[in-house]
Amino acid sequence: MAAISPELQHLVDQWLSHDPNAVTKSEIQALVAEGNAEELQARLGSRIGFGTAGLRGTMKAGYAFMNDLTVIQASQGLAKLLVSMYEEPTIVVGRDGRHNSERFAQLSAATFVKAGIKVYFLKGLSATPIVAFAVKELNLKAGVMVTASHNPKNDNGYKVYWEAGSQIVSPIDRNIQKSIEENLTPWDISHELANLESLVIDPLQQVSDRYYQLVREKCSFTSETNKESKLKIVYTAMHGVGKKWAERVFDEFNLNPFIPVVEQIEADPEFPTVEFPNPEEGQGSLKLAIDTAEREEAPLIIANDPDADRFAAAEKQKSGIWKIFTGNELGILFADWTWSNYKRLHPDAQPDKCLVINTTVSSKMLKGLADKEGLRYEETLTGFKWMGNLALKRINEGYTFLYSFEDAIGFMMFDVCLDKDGVRAAGAFAELANSLYAKGLNVNQHLDSLYEKYGYYATQNRYFFCYDPKKMERIFDRIRKLENGSYPTSVGGFAIKSVRDLTTGFDSSQPDQKAILPTSSSTQMITFFFENGAVVTLRGSGTEPKLKYYTELNGNDRIIVDGTLTAVKESVIVELLQPVENGLLPPED
Repeated sequence: MAAISPELQHLVDQWLSHDPNAVTKSEIQALVAEGNAEELQARLGSRIGFGTAGLRGTMKAGYAFMNDLTVIQASQGLAKLLVSMYEEPTIVVGRDGRHNSERFAQLSAATFVKAGIKVYFLKGLSATPIVAFAVKELNLKAGVMVTASHNPKNDNGYKVYWEAGSQIVSPIDRNIQKSIEENLTPWDISHELANLESLVIDPLQQVSDRYYQLVREKCSFTSETNKESKLKIVYTAMHGVGKKWAERVFDEFNLNPFIPVVEQIEADPEFPTVEFPNPEEGQGSLKLAIDTAEREEAPLIIANDPDADRFAAAEKQKSGIWKIFTGNELGILFADWTWSNYKRLHPDAQPDKCLVINTTVSSKMLKGLADKEGLRYEETLTGFKWMGNLALKRINEGYTFLYSFEDAIGFMMFDVCLDKDGVRAAGAFAELANSLYAKGLNVNQHLDSLYEKYGYYATQNRYFFCYDPKKMERIFDRIRKLENGSYPTSVGGFAIKSVRDLTTGFDSSQPDQKAILPTSSSTQMITFFFENGAVVTLRGSGTEPKLKYYTELNGNDRIIVDGTLTAVKESVIVELLQPVENGLLPPED
């Protein structure tokens, strides 16, 4: 093993003097005793990045990971920034049910108290959208949710909201990162931790009651007939926090109780029945839900991810096969349901003053709907941080915000809170399904009718695991220079019309060849627009070790559209991503 250099020894000494946690301190001490310089460098030589999603990473010792010290340092940086910006800074803190989430939330709250910030602390388990809502409802300056959402069990995270309850975007994220780096020495918060309960305010009951009142008023359209339905719906919380929030939204919408997946309904940080607690993963993650639905003879399954900000659904078809709806399919179902009911209840509404939004990698069927209905449509970069902030901007300009979604099973109906919300999506989907089944239709049949109305849009989205950030860079750099030192002009015999690279800011379709959407050199993202109408985006995930691909094509003949898109997708994978040569790992299912 390599010797521990003086520079590395300095980092070790600094960590051991600052870390308040005996367990993580002993991890570093053990690595020193082993003389494991390589692992020490990996843990201490870089700092976990504070991006537009806040922090997210594996829980273990070191500046590069999630632990007591990095959470304290992040909170100190955020606290200092808030104090510098506002005369009376305020913040809310919530957490999920993961390992260390309660501890991280307490450390955060104690740090904010130490800085003189008024702290609202949600006792017990919170759904992520409740924290976003609390910022808005209580008129606070910021919010922190301790969660790693649907990541594996050894991960945790620190998600930051700003005024109005939308996720932070630049330059706030950069300012927080700078403030963290200027405030690394941990403060003495022992008094604040010991007396935390008397130093914070718990607004959970008040915030919850108001949240459900607004969700019922804005998002429930058929509460007077919901109890009449005999439709059986199975629900899984995926070992997360969703149970009590979903139960109450069903009650508020006057829906009959759902059938729980008993093995997954209670919060459990071990996630014992799923390796990846993400309902977006499909058949594998929903196996127990399908087993429950078969046993109970229920034709519908709904699911939240562990922090209840995402929503998934599946339906048993007449063939006996379970159809798991994609995020894009659910996206258009919710869009049609929201607009048709809003229009019915507000017959004088001006469509061009009503707004729908989705991200650049999500289905443009939403634009097709908006064009036909006369609604205003806009697209953003990937992530609700962009959609939430754009929605807020347009609301302040006098628009009625109806709805936004992204393909990764995130949905935001109206402006209850400006982030994705799996809780109100659960209530809305149950109402939609009740309404359809009462007419003798199932959800998939209704989706087919929307294709007839707005056109057929095929999407085929998936990902490969890519655990090496440098490899990710090499893959994208190769694509940029693939053909005579520039981007490819065709793939698999399919001609490319234009290329947009939001990493470099290049867009060949623009007169000045500069992209209109915001760019980021730290995120890999290239989109190819093909002559046949297909659109393919390649993107490195900002929160997971994944290289994602998104493909879409619309047309009248479903067989031709599906076949053409499959051919384009497979050519892109083989020629551009080269999974075999690059050692990219596909998901197991």
